[in-house]
Order: sequence, then C-alpha cells, then structure tokens
Amino acid sequence: MPRQPTATLGISAFGPDIEATVRIARAADAAGVPATWTSELYNRSVTIPLAAMATVTERTLLGAAIAYGVGRSPMTLAAEARDLDELSHGRFVLGLGNGTRTMIRDWHGQDPEAPAVRIEELVPLIRAIWNVHERPVDHDGRFYRMRFRPIGDPPAIQRAIPIHTAGLNPRMCESAGRVADGIIAHPVCSAKYLQEVVAPAVAKGAARSERAVEEIELASMVICVVHDDLEQARRDAASQISFYGSVKTYDAAFALNGFAANAEAIREAFRAGDEDAMRVAVSDEMVDAMAVCGRTASEVRAGLRRYDGVLDHAIAYSPTHGLSAERVEENIMSLVEVAAS
Repeated sequence: MPRQPTATLGISAFGPDIEATVRIARAADAAGVPATWTSELYNRSVTIPLAAMATVTERTLLGAAIAYGVGRSPMTLAAEARDLDELSHGRFVLGLGNGTRTMIRDWHGQDPEAPAVRIEELVPLIRAIWNVHERPVDHDGRFYRMRFRPIGDPPAIQRAIPIHTAGLNPRMCESAGRVADGIIAHPVCSAKYLQEVVAPAVAKGAARSERAVEEIELASMVICVVHDDLEQARRDAASQISFYGSVKTYDAAFALNGFAANAEAIREAFRAGDEDAMRVAVSDEMVDAMAVCGRTASEVRAGLRRYDGVLDHAIAYSPTHGLSAERVEENIMSLVEVAAS
C-alpha cells in the first residue's frame, strides 16, 4: 500500500501539566508545526487541554491521540468533538481508542470483550449524532443503544470532523480501515511492524468496507528524544520502551522484531519492582527499531525520514516514564523544532 513519499511531522504535546501543554502548543503553532496532538490517562483528560490549546493557537491542527471512547457515551463524545472543532475553527481531529482490555474492565468498568467491534459500532454512531439534523438516531447495537430525536431544529455540523482510531494488533488496525478516516498507531510500532502488520490490516479493513485505502491516513506515535548526550537520549527512550514492555498487550510488536525474550525479561524485572533492570533489558537494537534519538533536532528529524513512504504522518512523542517534569517539557520543546516547517 503506497503512502505519501514524505511523511508530515507533528508532535505530541502531552506535557507534565496543562500549563506546560499550553506552552508547548503555543510554541508549536508559532513554529509552524503541522499538527499538535495530546493524550489522556487516568490523571488527565484530553478534551480540556485541547480546549486550552485551541485558545492559544491559530494554525496547527489539533488532535486527540487518543480520547477513551469506552469511558464516555457517544453523545458526550460527539458534543465534545463538535465544541473542540468550533473552538479551533475547524482544526480538530478526534482520535478514539479503548485502551487495553484490563483498562476497559478495571478502569472504566465496561465489557472488555470485542474492542474492535466496539469501536466499529461507536464511530458510525458518533457520525449519526452529528448528522441528526438529517434524520433521527435509532440504534440498537451490542454496546450502545440510542433513541435520539432532538428538540427543535438542530444546526448542521460545520464540517465532517475527521475520526482516527488507535491501532496496534491487526484486528484493531482493521477497524480503522473499516470505519475511520485514519489510524494512530502505538509508539511500539516499528517501521517493520507498520509495513508488515499495520498497513496490510488497514487495507484489509478498507476492502471489507469497499473503501479506497488511500483515503485512510496512516499515522503513528514515534518515541523521539533530543539530548546533547546521545547515551542519555537512548536511556530515556529505553525507559519508555521498558514501560510498554511491562505488559503483554504489546508482545506482537516486540516479537516481530525479534525482541520477545527482551519483553519477557522486562516483565520479570517489573514483577520484581526493579526499574533499572527493566531499562537494561531494552537492547540497543530495540532502541534503534522503536525510537529516534539524536544530539540535535536536526539529527532526530533526519532519523524520522525512515518513515517516509511508510507513514503519512509521524507524531514525535516524548518519553515520560522515569523522566522529570522539567525534562519532559524540555524534550517536547526540542521536538517542536524537529517538526517545525
């Protein structure tokens, strides 16, 4: 599946706090970064920081990478996305994901089965809510039930807001091809994994829905570190890779590159509570495959060129695990320079 010959570059502005995220977004906008994304976790929503980012930016595309679809009702997701697109004057991309099955079950108290089927039901339902001015929503599905007839004459949505879905394992990647405008692949996806697993799965999903695969943007988070001490940059990247290696969810991505034994060693160290051993279990080859490190922004930018022809859009993503808040913000500000036009 041919991609754009040159991947556009964006950044993840998932700062240590909202004020830092806003500073980063403002800097990215001033530098001409094409797209600025942010994320959420148990301690941070994605929508509120994005609203703050929208008020201090004018040009950069703003994206959720990702919002938990499983934790919100379709109505809430549709309304929040509509507000963010209005606030940003048509610069918003709604990225949706479920998280791991454990997160679905234990964090959100929802049914963890069939996460791909869930996202395939959710995306069209959100679009139906946006277009309720054309027809009422009557939906009975496996995960969602809705009877929605709005009061009065609802205004038409200003534009078709793009929806990207998160993907790593083949079935979730296929979902993006079936229902989404794009995919946001996980940071552990190496170029090899993107080419051999992600892209073919997206194409399979597109074929099932009789869609042109070229219509689906292939994007991925890419772990990136800028530090004048290259070995420190690589240690920072290894720390984040070890964080992902601590759970089995990402085993396929590790195994494809020959890192299954490393992943098991990371989990053994994790069970022992030994973070240093977790990082040591990340080999130089793993860092080379799953991250881009350099002494300067120019070196990292050059390293990201390996995704040309593989991705349409590469999102430079800073490690956070094991790094101080100050170091995280410093690195993301360097990534602004990496992605600046």
